[in-house]
Amino acid sequence: MPRVRNTLRLLPLSLCIAIALPAMAAEDDEDWSLCPLRDAVPAFEGVATPTTGNTKTRIQQPTDLEGDALQGTENADTLVQGNVRLKRGDQFLGTDRLVYNQTTGAYKADGSVRYQDSGMRIVAKSAEGNQDSDTHQINDLQYQLMRRRGNGGADRISLKDDAGALYGATYSTCDPGQRAWELRAREIDIDMAKGRGVAHNATLRIGHVPVLYVPWFPFPTDDRRQTGLLYPSIASSSRNGFDWRQPIYLNLAPNYDATLYPRFMSKRGVQLGGEFRWLYEQGRGTVYGSWMPKDDLPGRRPERYLNDLAGHPIPGATLPDNNRGQFGLSAVHSFDPTWYASANLGWVSDTHYLEDFSNSLYGVSNYFIRSEAGVYGRGRYWNAGVSADHYQLADYTLTDANLPYDRLPRLFGHWAQPYGRWFEAGADAELVHFQHAGYTGQTGQFDGTRLDLKPYIAANFDGASWFLHPKLAWRYTAWQLDNAWRTQAGIADTSPSRSVPITSVDAGMYFDRATHFRGEGYLQTFEPRLFYLRVPYSDQTAIPLFDTAPMTFSWGQLFRDNRYTGADRQTDADQLTIAATTRFISEADGREKLALSLGQIRYFKDSRVFIPGAETPVAQGKSAWVADASFAPTDRWLINGAYQWDPKIRGQDLASLRARYLVGDRGIVNIGYRYRRNTTFNPAIPGSEQDLIKQTDFSFLYPITDNWSIVGRYYYSLLDHKPLEEIAGVQWESCCLAVRAVARRYLRDRTGELNNAIQLEVELKGLGSAGQKSERVLRRAILGYDRDDLYLVPPRTVSQTVSNGTSPSTDPTP
Repeated sequence: MPRVRNTLRLLPLSLCIAIALPAMAAEDDEDWSLCPLRDAVPAFEGVATPTTGNTKTRIQQPTDLEGDALQGTENADTLVQGNVRLKRGDQFLGTDRLVYNQTTGAYKADGSVRYQDSGMRIVAKSAEGNQDSDTHQINDLQYQLMRRRGNGGADRISLKDDAGALYGATYSTCDPGQRAWELRAREIDIDMAKGRGVAHNATLRIGHVPVLYVPWFPFPTDDRRQTGLLYPSIASSSRNGFDWRQPIYLNLAPNYDATLYPRFMSKRGVQLGGEFRWLYEQGRGTVYGSWMPKDDLPGRRPERYLNDLAGHPIPGATLPDNNRGQFGLSAVHSFDPTWYASANLGWVSDTHYLEDFSNSLYGVSNYFIRSEAGVYGRGRYWNAGVSADHYQLADYTLTDANLPYDRLPRLFGHWAQPYGRWFEAGADAELVHFQHAGYTGQTGQFDGTRLDLKPYIAANFDGASWFLHPKLAWRYTAWQLDNAWRTQAGIADTSPSRSVPITSVDAGMYFDRATHFRGEGYLQTFEPRLFYLRVPYSDQTAIPLFDTAPMTFSWGQLFRDNRYTGADRQTDADQLTIAATTRFISEADGREKLALSLGQIRYFKDSRVFIPGAETPVAQGKSAWVADASFAPTDRWLINGAYQWDPKIRGQDLASLRARYLVGDRGIVNIGYRYRRNTTFNPAIPGSEQDLIKQTDFSFLYPITDNWSIVGRYYYSLLDHKPLEEIAGVQWESCCLAVRAVARRYLRDRTGELNNAIQLEVELKGLGSAGQKSERVLRRAILGYDRDDLYLVPPRTVSQTVSNGTSPSTDPTP
């Protein structure tokens, strides 16, 4: 077979196709598990499929040309016939007949034109053009993308330098034999130099039915950010009516950009939102906000804004119908590897804002917005910082008096350094000035400054199967209060202090043995643990409460030296925790099949320090038994439980059970129950509740067939005798198309009113979705709806983002 090496450049057949219609598609991670393992353009026989390659590496490589017969003519035409093959790097071109004129640069390929590179595979009827003038035309072609799912065709492609056009082009992510949807365009113009493309007369078809027509649609063709329109968000609800949000992206510079969010709600009005982002070597940041000049929602139900929950008029209340908005800032700046500054600021225009611009109970669960800014540092044995925070009320059922104290400023530090193998010395320190937004001198709030110092020495004696950690600390705390403390509390001392030693010993052992159960081998561990704590009593009744409250009793509290958050109270104690844990670890795969933990505190005397109204005094005797259990009988089952039983009342303080079962490759069933007793319950106080929480939760995603599945949730409060959220839905999913229909009833606001909604979403995989984002709701309501969600990352606090729909979820990142 004749073979020549030539400087002939391979035809840029993939240039326009790879960047045109697929560039208009969404880049979300989709589930393609239902797709058949076949391509619209099958692999070429005898040609290896490349995995890497790009334009920068190709241009440096020569082209190899070979065929069954090669001949030259007088006019300098080179004719290659029979199994013609051109190769350059990852590129391959095959055809039956190729004519190339080395003088003029003209070429023509006829018959079974085949092209392949690392990004796509093409078959075409013919191709012709001129290499010298860099003009090309490809006729009657089909293509298959290889780096992402997608296929289609075009009647003709014309290329000139860095510009080109596709005529009669199509694109879809569906299997060629099951064309559930397809995007067609009469013409697509491409300008590679500008990184822009424009589709003319584009039509989206579902099946054979056209459902969307766009006469003109610009889009980017590469990774360069471009100013223009992003995909709109369209929804409908009883509260907002027809809801259209059209993001407008502004590419301002390589390291900062902006997005505008004009929004129209037929029942409420127009809202304007925006976001500005920046990125530089030492940091990054985002500032966003929204403004609604006139909101018609308050006027439809004025009693929600002018009356309290009992229906009584609120003095001085007005409708928040004008100039409603929010603001947020999140930024970080690194000074050096040790020190950095960060800020998370938030603001809303009124106390109804979070509720009015949220579509779930989660939007109204926060009663304040926290803003914080500070400078922080960390070293090998220390960390420190100075910060300030402020709280804004975001719950119309409360007043500013219910807000936490602002800390303006707060200085803190921690130092812990080992000395030798066994010993450690350290200290915790905090200096903070408290102010309150509701401080008027007559509301029970007052300002003050607190200094808290806690130096300690400790020993860490550790062996292969045991540990012994004695620790001695001294806690000194002093306050400087303003005169309002003397007036409000009737206590003359405005400079109280407290000084107490804290002694603790933490000790434990590890035992293990090999055991068998039902023919399977396990490593069983037994881990007993003792924790002794002694703190002498110090009278703290003349000390205010700024940021201190009792912690919820749990397994972790068995081993703490204080049962309070904050430094305003230090518990007195003479107590011993007795606890033990046992685990069964499979020898076959190393997984923990069973873990059981049981612990209790023995109080040797009454604790005299307590917060009236927030807790009951700790009496001599035994605390509640705390039990935690985790059981995985199979790879599909996981059962977790927690239980607290109080011997004093011979009843339970807490009970929690959650069971999870994985169904097939996609399904899941969750069952949960939560109960917590109000340990401060006093029958003599009218309106006090004996139980704080008593809820059941059942959710599922159950596949009926490979295509059909049903979803649901029933979240019910046994105390209120009403559901908190109910969901029932059905979804159909194929290789490239998904349809979800969901009926939802949920608690929408603090009045306990339930809202009804029906959501329909049609998702074209690889392109986008139309309708309300029901998948987002289902992922929140059904843990494991997406299997990756079983390993959740805690959400950002409300000070960083407000649930009002203005923050984008698919914006490009600078």
